[in-house]
Amino acid sequence: MRSHRRQRIRAVLCGGVLAAGLLASCTVLPNGGPGTEPGERPLRSPQPSASPAPSRPASPAPSPSASPSAPVAAADPAVGAFLGSGPEGVRRIRGMERWLGGTRLRAGHTYLPGRLWSDIEGPPRFLEPWARWRHADPKRLLVLNVPMAARNEAGLSDARVRALLREGAAGRFDGHYRKLAERLVRQRLGDTVLVLGWEMNGTTYTHRCGPDPEAWKAYWRHIVTAMRAVDGQRFRFDFAPSRGRDAIPWPRCYPGDDVVDVLGMDAYDQPRGMRFEEQVREPYGLQAHVDFAARHRKPVSYPEWGLFRNGDNTEYTRRMLEWMDRYKPLYQTISDYCPHGVWRCSRNPASAAVYRAALGTGTQPPRQSGQSRPAPPAATPRPWWSRCWGLGDYCVRLDWLRALGG
Repeated sequence: MRSHRRQRIRAVLCGGVLAAGLLASCTVLPNGGPGTEPGERPLRSPQPSASPAPSRPASPAPSPSASPSAPVAAADPAVGAFLGSGPEGVRRIRGMERWLGGTRLRAGHTYLPGRLWSDIEGPPRFLEPWARWRHADPKRLLVLNVPMAARNEAGLSDARVRALLREGAAGRFDGHYRKLAERLVRQRLGDTVLVLGWEMNGTTYTHRCGPDPEAWKAYWRHIVTAMRAVDGQRFRFDFAPSRGRDAIPWPRCYPGDDVVDVLGMDAYDQPRGMRFEEQVREPYGLQAHVDFAARHRKPVSYPEWGLFRNGDNTEYTRRMLEWMDRYKPLYQTISDYCPHGVWRCSRNPASAAVYRAALGTGTQPPRQSGQSRPAPPAATPRPWWSRCWGLGDYCVRLDWLRALGG
């Protein structure tokens, strides 16, 4: 997860006389949702290359026909979860499968440590448990997050990050990634999906893009070129920003179709108060992501998703599962630990029921005779006056009508 600098932007527009001469007022926000609190995602700015949102009330997640086209759909999307980076993550897969009533999790997800360059080179002891899991079933898919810098969470300054990115763009670190590719091939993991430099549009990681986007893109290209040069590799490289604008619009970091195979997005339920339809429509949000993938003829993925700022939010869980079912990602892996998860996090029982009902086999824990199966809790309807109404690049809420509604 990330922590970001946040700012609250509010403006009040006054004008227009209603039938009885009332002064109308409304709350206007940049089209990205309500103001945020410290530690939450910043308010978004419009994407320069995207079309403005239509002036109409927010609606449920659009169907593929609402987009110019759809991303490349996976024939058999792989479902999985992040359950731990080491051997414990492999062991927990079986437990989550049992919890789902026997559903097989075909996507295994882990992260290379980012403290030292030797970590990023893929130590054999780290890779071996995942290699054994992968080889046990040819239908399985290994997803490996790969940092683009050592000391990846050390809080380095932008100036230091900028210097590192330029060194990478000059090829200084190619050897580390060549060694990683060789080790993966040696473990017969040459078909791994590599989530390289994830959440580059944020501020948490040393491998962030913001300090020098051009150097970042050139560095990505160096890494991919070095790894693809290793005999026996069939890697797929996944470009996975976090949802929304964050510190920099993520399209500014896109390194090119020839070095990207999958367009991912990390999509947690945040900021506080933002409904799912706003997560879809915000600049650089879920709809922008699938539209971008469609234009570039790429499949999508969701390497990280889960509950967060809005607690045990069944609407988010249900709508996110529906969204992924509609757009058929190559894979999706929920972050299954607190506060995000559904199996290993006891804070989210209602969302766990929604997830299990959608992806489980229908097998439930033993029930007393005559006891019916519990239904997932329904989402609480939202008053229409508090919804986000698209007006060009802005999100307008008619707060002044609250008194009429209640």
